[in-house]
Amino acid sequence: MDKIKILKNKFKKHNIDGYVIPKNDDYFTEYSKINRLKVISNFSGSAGLAIILKNKNYLFTDGRYTIQSQIESGKNFKILGSERLINCNLFKNLTLGIDPKLFTYKQIDKFFLKFNEVKFINENLIDQIEKFKVNDVHPFFHLDKNIVGESRNSKLNKVSRYLKKNNSDYLFISAPENVAWTLNIRGKDGPNTPMPNSRLIVSKTKRIYLIAKKIKCKKLINQKIINSNQIIGLNEISKLKGNNFIIDENTCSIYFENLIKSKFKIKKKEDPIYYFKSIKNKTEISHMIKSHISDGTALTKFLYWIKNKNKKQITEVQAQNKLEKLRKQNKNYLYPSFDTIAGTGKNGAIVHYRAKPDNCQIISKKDIFLCDSGGQYKYGTTDVTRTLCFSKQSQNIKNIYTKVLKGHIAVATTDLKKDNIGKKIDIRARKFLKKNNLDYAHGTGHGVGFFLNVHEGPQSISKINKVKIKEGMILSNEPGFYKKNKFGIRIENLVYVKRQNNKLFFENLTMAPIDIDLINFNLLTNFEKKYLFKYHLNVYSKISKYLNSNEKKWLASLI
Repeated sequence: MDKIKILKNKFKKHNIDGYVIPKNDDYFTEYSKINRLKVISNFSGSAGLAIILKNKNYLFTDGRYTIQSQIESGKNFKILGSERLINCNLFKNLTLGIDPKLFTYKQIDKFFLKFNEVKFINENLIDQIEKFKVNDVHPFFHLDKNIVGESRNSKLNKVSRYLKKNNSDYLFISAPENVAWTLNIRGKDGPNTPMPNSRLIVSKTKRIYLIAKKIKCKKLINQKIINSNQIIGLNEISKLKGNNFIIDENTCSIYFENLIKSKFKIKKKEDPIYYFKSIKNKTEISHMIKSHISDGTALTKFLYWIKNKNKKQITEVQAQNKLEKLRKQNKNYLYPSFDTIAGTGKNGAIVHYRAKPDNCQIISKKDIFLCDSGGQYKYGTTDVTRTLCFSKQSQNIKNIYTKVLKGHIAVATTDLKKDNIGKKIDIRARKFLKKNNLDYAHGTGHGVGFFLNVHEGPQSISKINKVKIKEGMILSNEPGFYKKNKFGIRIENLVYVKRQNNKLFFENLTMAPIDIDLINFNLLTNFEKKYLFKYHLNVYSKISKYLNSNEKKWLASLI
């Protein structure tokens, strides 16, 4: 019997009309070793939600996954944009079962409570269908101040000041990446990120209470980073003295909110750690620069290899394996920061395409090839996209690629004193495509963590983001264009916000060449041509010493 049928057979027992399955796990992380949504829908994207009703199944995803969701789940699900979840009226007066550990009150209020009801079911119904085997004993480890640039005590001082200012006794940190930042610890609980799955309570007097498995904290206890009495169980939350807690309504689950509000008053605010964490200090930036030189070296070697390997047929999977092999040559490389996207021709139009060994294409010489990849290094996180060609391309493709490049350059050269929020910068990225009524259905840039998540907020470059861009923030710069069943184009660098002579500007972190064979130079201004020349000169000066003579010669020819 298929899994959807097994799930529907459980509705009667729980007296529900449907069941809701989000992509996130109970830590609300993007990349998790537990993917209930994939089990029920076959959808493998990083964001989505399924609603299974007695006689209809819905899958909600965003613009990055429009094509992919149809391919993977279109047979059994009606695919809709995530915006349709807001005050969802596709069905009415139904009782929907949800796992209270996987949702916040804010979500259910926004999605389901206007036209339907929800029922909390504590045992997860997908877990009853599929048993997830997760090796949950990887120990947490500590990062020294010479790596992170700021002591734990300094970070706890920030939290303490914030709590006093907001007249609150405790901050409940529900996002593990924010626990990681606060305590200067990391773990191995994410497939692509050094996540320490845990939660943390910080008091206004700087006392800490870590909610985590003791076995994972053994190393920290032995190194005297944390005392064993600072690790508490859920039942000990109610024993804390005080009146109120600040919780993050975006990541504190219904389950934890109910637990805390049974004893304390609750104030709902965005966890201030997101903002603190977004401003990287000089030490973090210098580690990120070093990681990007290592990463740029591997990527440049890969670009040379694939652009000049004319005789042999290469599949998408062989290409991504080659890139991974080149990254592994660096002793500080750990693992990918997300699953590589390597798509030739029409596969490039699937924004988050994943090539599989049993189902992938040979990279066609006549098509363009999109490769989006990244790595976790000691100590830094990278993310870069290049679009390549292997033969002369049509004027149309070259024109579109050049307009994407113009948008990329416009973002990179933004005057951040003038355009200082993501919303304004996003307009700069799209304006050249917009002249031809072209656009792309994803944001132009996301925040990036320091040896943490490849996607982090609160800053981003998108049509709606209003967060002020500040010195020390790291973002991606990745405009693109996708023609369904034809091709995909994206050019992505990571940048950080630098201040010099009272000027605030983006500085490139990514050090890898941009394919000049796809450019229509007649569409570039002198300013843009100069930018490209200086960028490639900078790449050459930073990484040429790590290349062999042929790679070096090739890189020099792009300047």
